[in-house]
Amino acid sequence: MMRGISIIACVVAVVSICRQAKVQAQQPRTPSSSSARKPHKVANPLNDLLDQAQAAMDRNDYRAAVETLNKFVSEKPDVAYAHFQLAYAYTGLERWREAQAEYRRATELDPKLAPAYLNLGLLLLDRDSAVAVAPLRKAVELLPAESRPRFLLGLALERSGKMSEAAETYQGAERLNPRDFEVEFALGRTLLRLDRAAEAEMKFRAALDIKRDSAPARLGLANSLFVQHKPEAAGQFESYLKQQPQDAESRERLARIHYEREELPQALAELDRAEANAQPTIDSLKLRADIVIAQKKWDAAIGVLLKALQLVPRDAGLHAGLGRIYLEKRDFTAAEKELRAALATDSSQINALRDLGTLLYLQGNYAAALEALDLLAKRETPLPGSWFVRAICYDKLARKKEALESYQKFIDLDEGRHDDQNFQARQRIKLLARELQTKR
Repeated sequence: MMRGISIIACVVAVVSICRQAKVQAQQPRTPSSSSARKPHKVANPLNDLLDQAQAAMDRNDYRAAVETLNKFVSEKPDVAYAHFQLAYAYTGLERWREAQAEYRRATELDPKLAPAYLNLGLLLLDRDSAVAVAPLRKAVELLPAESRPRFLLGLALERSGKMSEAAETYQGAERLNPRDFEVEFALGRTLLRLDRAAEAEMKFRAALDIKRDSAPARLGLANSLFVQHKPEAAGQFESYLKQQPQDAESRERLARIHYEREELPQALAELDRAEANAQPTIDSLKLRADIVIAQKKWDAAIGVLLKALQLVPRDAGLHAGLGRIYLEKRDFTAAEKELRAALATDSSQINALRDLGTLLYLQGNYAAALEALDLLAKRETPLPGSWFVRAICYDKLARKKEALESYQKFIDLDEGRHDDQNFQARQRIKLLARELQTKR
């Protein structure tokens, strides 16, 4: 199997260099008048070998071609065309190392032999894309008016992780051939990886204009729209999934779109379809948890999060989320366990720390609640509600001066937005002020 090696490039080579590369027959002496009327071909055994090798390759008998070409090369080692043909025959036999060596030898003998650079790059593309860049770059230099070498160079650069250079190279190929599906699709794919989603969208649309039934181009368009949060993304995913219904990842993205639109039943239905023939991923489980939490289905959410923690037991966010649900259910023991597990794994989990403070307050453990609030204050500016809880904790612990100051801080920041808490705070301030004055 040729594995993508372009036979067209080989044909180009034969046409362009065949006459130059064949061993020249010894010129006959000046012909007589009679012989001039009937010109005859001068036999040359070496040229016959090249013809035999070409005939063998035409019938895909690469072993015979290799044998014949090696005979030629042993007699004439400096003929670039012969090494080129030998490389092609080795490629047909999937003898990659020998093929590479022969293509390289052909380029050494004829540095302007563009098809040899092109085929060498093709040979390396699936095996070592970074090494393929150099010969493909040379092919582009020698064939500046052809788009195909630029496309292949772009592919080698893309696979080597050189996204910006790949995009520029694909754009060069696009200028030479604006209606090439492969170029438009590859350019869209690369621009999307460069976080240039709006430009990628245009290229995927161009690719679909050329090949309307292309599922990969449809998916590329859907993903570029998804990244831009465009409403059309849902319709494009739906069209794509009609062609590729088993693509679980795309179904997850469609489910997320439904979730963000607060279309919760549709979101769950897509997740169910995604998981029908595949194990749920951690991302799909997290999304499912978000959906059932939005529906306030606490027991279902607990089940999903426990399943997710089986996959990633040290995920601090999952522990924090589970702790918050247990807090909603007033299962304080389970909630504290999960919140502390989250903070032990990742001490920067502010939500977990905030929920732990709330839990300790609700349990009446005011001293511990204040410790949590102190830690939280080092990581974020306390909100009015935090000052109100802090004030109550101080109040319950008979730390009157600190309680009065915290109540006042709450009133100053809240600006009357919460009537009940403001009334309570003002009443406590009056009482605490009198008690502190009396104490003096």
